[in-house]
Amino acid sequence: MKNPLVDSTSDRRSFLKKGITAGAIGVGLGATLLGDPSSLFAQSDDLEESSGPLSRGDAALLRFAAAAETLEADFWIQYNELGGIQDSEVPGGSGNPVYTTALKNLDEDFDQYIHDNTDDEITHFTFLNAYLESKGADAVNLDQFRTLPGSRATGSSGRARLTNLTQLTLDTSWWTRYRSSNNNPDLDPNFVFPQAVPDLHKGQFTAIPRSDADLGPKRHIQAIANTAAFHMPTIEQGGNSLYPSMAQRASSVEVLRILISIGPTETMHFQTWSDKAGATVSDPLAPLHDPTNGLTFPNINASPFGGELFQSNLIMPEPCPFLSRKLPKCSIIRPTKTTGAAMAVVQFLTAMGLFIGQSNEFFEMLKELATEADAATRQCT
Repeated sequence: MKNPLVDSTSDRRSFLKKGITAGAIGVGLGATLLGDPSSLFAQSDDLEESSGPLSRGDAALLRFAAAAETLEADFWIQYNELGGIQDSEVPGGSGNPVYTTALKNLDEDFDQYIHDNTDDEITHFTFLNAYLESKGADAVNLDQFRTLPGSRATGSSGRARLTNLTQLTLDTSWWTRYRSSNNNPDLDPNFVFPQAVPDLHKGQFTAIPRSDADLGPKRHIQAIANTAAFHMPTIEQGGNSLYPSMAQRASSVEVLRILISIGPTETMHFQTWSDKAGATVSDPLAPLHDPTNGLTFPNINASPFGGELFQSNLIMPEPCPFLSRKLPKCSIIRPTKTTGAAMAVVQFLTAMGLFIGQSNEFFEMLKELATEADAATRQCT
């Protein structure tokens, strides 16, 4: 019998399925990530609310999170195939030595960080889907939308993708937002934070080599690696805000626990990648000019940049106004307003160019998941 508390519209969605194994196979990982499904729920006594169903709102929150994590896993897998560590935890590609070297110019452990971030995102979506199923709710399967071509460069698996890393337009204003002592987007929604790398916000640039033709000249492949290094924290700061924003709408204490447990790992990712992005816009690599397309990574510690808003070694949030300017400043995640948070993520990722080439059905699916998540209301019992 269908659970009356779970979204009644789920029957008409082909992207929601009772069973997550197909979704795992879709990224080439299969049951190795999930283990034996029969043992996954065998110890149901470990779940605080194992006997209770999810409310419609809680299921919607977790479904949106599962979809977002599936999309994250897709592009992180692309990064790992070309510039990460290849092993059984994150299989698929064979690595691209030239691209990997350019990434390691930013940090010698860059490939390890890519691998670990990729592994994290895979575990996030598989866990969220498994938890939804354990509660009798629909999991999220996006396999039908794996239609986009990926890189043809040496090292890529050549699989069809959900996301497009080759036409990115990056909003790098998070850099100055987290360094601002005076402005918070929750209190100042119309304040415009300056861009750290203005060029990345003006055009469309690839963050991975599209083919072996992109492996030279050296300044071109370094600019591609630099674009990746800014794309990574740009994405992770979105998750950094999404989880606390959604947690404010959770009714179940267990769902709240899931959201506030996964969210801080996104924050760890964000701070790590913020540090790596800083290497692209400081000595000795910056300034760097790509001779093939004009993309420039400035030295933001020098004029006309400089000052606290741009300082490259500030990777912890500067204290800023929070809740009210009548209260002392506080170092916080920003923004965390919950109204419209999920739809804002969809708009943010779409504007980035991450879904260029996707179908209308894909966008309709994302908007529907976001609308349902944003409609969730905290129910106190």
